[in-house]
Amino acid sequence: MTEKTSTGPVAGGNVGMGTEYLEVRGLSVEFDGFKAVREVDLTLFQGDLRFLIGPNGAGKTTVIDAITGLVSATGSVNKSGVELLGKKTHQIARLGVGRTFQTASVFEQLTVLQNLDIAAGAGRSWRTLLRRRHTVEPAIEEALETIGLSSLAGQPAGVLAHGQKQWLEIGMLLVQNADVLLLDEPVAGMSHEEREETGNLLRRIGAERTVVVVEHDMDFMRAFATSVTVLARGQMIAEGSVAEVQANPKVQEVYLGSAAAGVEDVPEAMIEEKP
Repeated sequence: MTEKTSTGPVAGGNVGMGTEYLEVRGLSVEFDGFKAVREVDLTLFQGDLRFLIGPNGAGKTTVIDAITGLVSATGSVNKSGVELLGKKTHQIARLGVGRTFQTASVFEQLTVLQNLDIAAGAGRSWRTLLRRRHTVEPAIEEALETIGLSSLAGQPAGVLAHGQKQWLEIGMLLVQNADVLLLDEPVAGMSHEEREETGNLLRRIGAERTVVVVEHDMDFMRAFATSVTVLARGQMIAEGSVAEVQANPKVQEVYLGSAAAGVEDVPEAMIEEKP
């Protein structure tokens, strides 16, 4: 994957530059009387690579499901002045909010290029989308370079490695002009090399977008996050830089069961999220 020169995302985002933002206030989700998410507040600016972490069942995926309209929620999700709650998923996507899932959703029988072409051409007929093209649109060419799959453009998506399929799905969001990307465990099941490549990709795209990463891999979080939000039992318990969050006694209690333990000095196996 080709590394591009970039200032990279910064802690807190590019505040004060008139950039896009996503403001979540009092977000709550209830399933049959069970409060899966309770009064969550988030302020996300363009240029911030935000990691959303917490134990299993903390409500991380439910938060991004609510933001993208997959589950009903109360509260407010404001994208640069536009309220998202109450809108349909396709309406939210057209407003520039894209998401990925733990298992990449790509058309495996189609080529990498065709997958990107379909994503870029929402609204065009399938016959038009699948027609062989003699040129590649600049936006698709740029996405191929960004995700590092230019040399595999003509290959079926089904032959891609696990990590490459995740990169393709991110590329599909890029050609849709998504400026808010919500990524659900993007490095799950990846090799160490793939995780590094993915982290560098997130840095590149995160410099110009708002990127939220739901993640279990704490080493990956430490290496690439510019800011971190921690959820537990559906509530936000901490927010800040990686160092600030790791030093927070509430976070240490949630992950280790002991407020006296130091996160950085504990073996990685102990940092795995508790059920």
